[in-house]
Amino acid sequence: MNVVIFGKGLASPKQVNLTGVSASLAIAAIAVCIVGAGFFAGSWHASRTGSGVSTNEFQGLTGELQVQRDSINAIRQENEDTLDALSIRIAQMNARMIRLDALGRRLTDMAGIDDGEFDFGSDPAFGGPEEPMSSGSNVAVPEMFEAMNLLGAQLDNREAQLNVLEGVLMNQNLKDRVYPQGRPVGAGWISSYFGKRTDPFTGKAANHTGIDFAGKSGAEIVAVADGVVSWSANRFGYGIMVEINHGNGYATRYAHNSENLVSVGDEVKKGQAVALMGETGRATGPNLHFEVLHNGSRVNPVKFIRESTN
Repeated sequence: MNVVIFGKGLASPKQVNLTGVSASLAIAAIAVCIVGAGFFAGSWHASRTGSGVSTNEFQGLTGELQVQRDSINAIRQENEDTLDALSIRIAQMNARMIRLDALGRRLTDMAGIDDGEFDFGSDPAFGGPEEPMSSGSNVAVPEMFEAMNLLGAQLDNREAQLNVLEGVLMNQNLKDRVYPQGRPVGAGWISSYFGKRTDPFTGKAANHTGIDFAGKSGAEIVAVADGVVSWSANRFGYGIMVEINHGNGYATRYAHNSENLVSVGDEVKKGQAVALMGETGRATGPNLHFEVLHNGSRVNPVKFIRESTN
């Protein structure tokens, strides 16, 4: 086969004579070049057009995927925040239940209620048949929040009631402590009662405004109720005397003392020593003259002494 080659650089056309083998090789080389050029052109076209999908459409799909990915991440974060909020809320409720249980046990002790009647130390008993929920075993988050809010409201109500009960009990306890009750001396005997008697100095009938406890000089005299000292000094007829104001119209007096152990303005507790027994003032020997006043009037102290022994 003869091949003629033309070119500007050639003075005249050249003729190449190809044999059978040479011709086959030349045709194969030309075919390879054509196929390679076609493959390259097809690859380039596919990269530009996306095998039928434009570049803008491809970018749009990529953006949509990113939006969905962001939405999934946001939902996951919201669920995690919800679980954290539920955990915090449950922890708060548990803390409040612990405080309520402690308060309940304290009130039970204060009121002297039997543990079997009102036991804050153990879980309450439950019962009744169970029925499956029609919506399935999983409780929706809104329903859980609603149940927790209801429980919180119940806890608020229970806490308020217990606080009221505590206030009532503490007020009762306070009244008990400021109400005069008991003997003002640990040892001794009543040597003179309240009311009419013969005056030991004049021998005439007289009105005794308290009761007398005979005892040993220097014996402790104690307050019969909580209160504030309103007098601690010598007083005509009484000798060295202590007067305590207990509130609610009540006051007590402790007279003929050898020494007072408290001063005006001192707060005293029931059973606290306030003076030592003596025979100062109008007395025939070591004794305590004890008076109880209600709204300024002196009343029979025996009633208050006997009430403490009932």
